[in-house]
Amino acid sequence: MEKVYTGKTKDVYKLADGNLMFKFKDDATGTDGVFDPGSNTVGLVIEGLGLDSARLSEYFFNLINGRGFPTHYISADIGNAAMTVKPAAKFGKGLEFICRYRAVGSFYARYSDYVAKGDELNGFVEVSIKNDEKKDPIISEEALLLFGLMDKAQYERCVALTGEIAEAVRQDLQAKGMELYDIKFEFGHINGEVTLIDEISAGNMRAYKDHVWLQPDELIKEVLG
Repeated sequence: MEKVYTGKTKDVYKLADGNLMFKFKDDATGTDGVFDPGSNTVGLVIEGLGLDSARLSEYFFNLINGRGFPTHYISADIGNAAMTVKPAAKFGKGLEFICRYRAVGSFYARYSDYVAKGDELNGFVEVSIKNDEKKDPIISEEALLLFGLMDKAQYERCVALTGEIAEAVRQDLQAKGMELYDIKFEFGHINGEVTLIDEISAGNMRAYKDHVWLQPDELIKEVLG
């Protein structure tokens, strides 16, 4: 295998058949030991998180694939904390689409003059540029088109898929007694089709139970038992 990327929470390898393998780590994003899915730094290590991230991604990709949404997922190797995916072209250097159901995290920090913490946002979608050094700045539709990062049809498709896939995850968590506050996705394109890529792990979402924010290992336990 050829290592092609070293990330905060996973490494990526190119396989002999051209597909990619994600190898999940026990690292979680945050600051000073406090988990934060919006953080650009590793803030804590949770033993077994890598294996559980593979389990959770497998669970949600099977759910999403079963609904007919396009994804790059092929299979998971839980024992090795790994997942095999199809290679996909990114939009620019990578874009994240965040579906927000309640005002928390960076959204609340930016707009606290206009919203109260925990206000309902009705699945509002934001787009950010993946760039750790610049703290993943929010970008508008107009700027995406101006910079040629995607065309209007691709943008509208990404926004629609973000809402639809987030809703599938939200309903699944709700059935298990949890409330999804926000979740982020990354999209690419495979043979011209907009496709969900990257992972779907506890580090990509905020979920609460009984008004308590679930840490990644707690969320995984609630979902998978």
